[in-house]
Amino acid sequence: MIGSTDKFSRRTGVTVVVANMVGTGVFTSLGFQLADIQSPSVIILLWLLGGILALCGALAYAELGAAYPRSGGEYNFVGEVFHPAGGFVSGWISVTLGFSAPIALVSITAGSYLKTMFPGLSVTWFAILMVVCVALVHLGARSGSAFFQQTITAIKVLVILAFIAIVPLVMAPVQDLQWSLGVEEISLVSTGAFATALIFVNYAYTGWNAATYIVGEFENPRSDLPVVLITGTLFVAVLYILIHIVFLSSTPMSLMANKLEIGFVVSEHVFGEGAAKIFSALLAVLLVSTASAMLLTGPRTLFVIGQDFHVFRWLGRESGSGVPVNAVLALTVLTVILIATSSFESIIYFSGAVLAFNSLVTVIGVIFSRITQPNLVRPFKVPLYPLPILLYAAIMLLTLGFLIRARPTEGVAAVLLILVGFVLYFVSRKKVIKGK
Repeated sequence: MIGSTDKFSRRTGVTVVVANMVGTGVFTSLGFQLADIQSPSVIILLWLLGGILALCGALAYAELGAAYPRSGGEYNFVGEVFHPAGGFVSGWISVTLGFSAPIALVSITAGSYLKTMFPGLSVTWFAILMVVCVALVHLGARSGSAFFQQTITAIKVLVILAFIAIVPLVMAPVQDLQWSLGVEEISLVSTGAFATALIFVNYAYTGWNAATYIVGEFENPRSDLPVVLITGTLFVAVLYILIHIVFLSSTPMSLMANKLEIGFVVSEHVFGEGAAKIFSALLAVLLVSTASAMLLTGPRTLFVIGQDFHVFRWLGRESGSGVPVNAVLALTVLTVILIATSSFESIIYFSGAVLAFNSLVTVIGVIFSRITQPNLVRPFKVPLYPLPILLYAAIMLLTLGFLIRARPTEGVAAVLLILVGFVLYFVSRKKVIKGK
């Protein structure tokens, strides 16, 4: 809850992380993975590896956030550690895709699930309406945003835990699967299919860094952030592994391969069509918490960019209650445009590549910061340094390499987006200098 100082508490921070992470990916990506990998043990390995990577990233961000406790996420960290130009480009990425893409995807997913109950529903228009309604909630005071976020996230987690508990009790028969890793399964790890599947898994784990965008609004930023990031990430990793064990144990892989609404497919197989439609409708409503969490955290990056760059100063304005109103509106418009113009799969590949690169640069920043600023006060330090940083960097580089080779169009678009960010930075700096 919000305290008397109208700051975000650790509880709100954890719910923001969990709500950001538990969204589109966990209920959609399994179908894409099963298209090329028909091994339950390798699927679980993917989700375990994704959890380890997310934890490594969370540890790195926790060190940076405790050392540089200002809202803005990558924009703040990269700008402080490397150069303001790099920080601006990181913020540009977060603004254009980091939040708008996941919000768009989760809204489209919610519409797709709801369409199973209401076949005549327009997924696009529902997604747009959902985004606009959630944005209206976050145009109010922090206390209202925090209460809404905590409540709807708690309901979503309870529903998922109930699903995990109930399905094993009623499913029949249990799928006859091999859960051990044999030679054939291990050989899949070095394939392009595994790397591509890891893109979807990493996308599902996106959001472990969510609290860094509001760190400046915590009661005790330097001590709260590490607890929030690590707790939220570990909780979600366990939840993801459990739910995929349930998915694979209860439903034939052939039924789930290449399907988007995995939750509906599993529910229909286990409970029947009627119950599956009810679950889908409920899940669609609960996915609002993910969109809500991103519309709560995302505008804070826009806000600090507006404070730092005169050209974007209109984004740095806030209401009497401290809400970055213009930033919320700007993110809402960007998301609506993305929903109306892009496909689900193209958004995942394009944004997945850009966001992976953004987080990679930020995580490497821990090493750079320790070298260039050895005397900086670090209330939290990455355990087993530098192993978590090197592990994260190595796997992300390999994954990005496979992705660019497999999807060159998305790779070129990602590079162009980054270049546009640099151009905008230098143009905006020149205007600031001329205006002095």
